[in-house]
Amino acid sequence: MLAGLAACATPFRADVSRFESQLPAPQGQTFAVVADDPELAGGLEFALYADRVEAEMAELGYTQTDNPESANLLVRFAYGVDDGRERVRTNYTGFRDPFYRSWYGYTPFVYRDRLGRPRVAYLPNRSWGYGFYDPFFDGYYGGRDIDSYTIFTSGISLKIDNGQTGERLFEGSAEAVSTSNRLQYLVPNLIEAMFTDFPGNSGETVRISIAPEDQPVKRNDR
Repeated sequence: MLAGLAACATPFRADVSRFESQLPAPQGQTFAVVADDPELAGGLEFALYADRVEAEMAELGYTQTDNPESANLLVRFAYGVDDGRERVRTNYTGFRDPFYRSWYGYTPFVYRDRLGRPRVAYLPNRSWGYGFYDPFFDGYYGGRDIDSYTIFTSGISLKIDNGQTGERLFEGSAEAVSTSNRLQYLVPNLIEAMFTDFPGNSGETVRISIAPEDQPVKRNDR
């Protein structure tokens, strides 16, 4: 149980990828935020997160407008979280399990060796991953309990187009794996991650750590 609680309290990592092509300087440029996913358009929850994107753009010096047709920049925004995957962790005192890695799920089973002694082995089930190995799901274990918990992959996407020509000027994505599926917690953190050192170096992926709920975001520079 303590191991499960520790997992829930550990920051989870996110990858932020950004690509830029002649994004104009903020002075004199207006923008409007619209839903990149039609299912999100007009929703009150989308409006809540769009306000955060607008605040970040305004802090950069761009001027918000409520009319997308007249905006110099069209900011297309979308977000989501998957249905989650169940993880199983077997705890053994005093050693590191070399078979357990976050990149795969393992199912423990008991068998007897040639001397008739009971042994525990692990068979891989399905693989998973979103481009990076996260040590959050690895480590030393204690006890002999089997803990199960659910992990979720959340993400946002941000695209900025020239409002007159439709030319793509910027696109970025941020993804994270965590034990929380609350969009009210995940999306604001991922938005803040997206706009950290915005627009960043084109083509570079930056890894950050998102703090547990009710704690501020902490950046990991590399």
